[in-house]
Amino acid sequence: AGVKEDSFSVLDLAEYTKNRPWWRKVFAPSSGSSAEKYNVATQLVIGGVTGWCTGFIFQKVGKLAATAVGGGFFLLQIANHTGYIKVDWKLVERDVNKAKQQLKFHSSGNKMSPEVKSRVDEVIIFLKKNVILTGGFAGGFLLGMAS
Repeated sequence: AGVKEDSFSVLDLAEYTKNRPWWRKVFAPSSGSSAEKYNVATQLVIGGVTGWCTGFIFQKVGKLAATAVGGGFFLLQIANHTGYIKVDWKLVERDVNKAKQQLKFHSSGNKMSPEVKSRVDEVIIFLKKNVILTGGFAGGFLLGMAS
């Protein structure tokens, strides 16, 4: 039986994007703020809707997580009280104190790594460029949390 050789063509993405101006407009790293693309009302609507959706989901997930953690702790207490399990509370207390000391040690330095600092700076620049969108998002997020 003859072996069929597959032929593959390689797509150079850099060359492809040079020949496609629409690609650069959509995916350009410095495509500018959304304030340049949309009017104020559109920015408020986009920010508000995405903020509301995020807030609503955040609220639901938060309630679910709180219920799971609280329920798990409650079941742990019942199992400990009835004798199904034995919890070494001294060991738990020692580990919690050790974690507190490590948190105090890390937070006392108050130094951010350069990577984190550059990301924070990028976020601040984005928020400054898109004040209306950010305001709409914040308002929508609060409404989503309240509903």
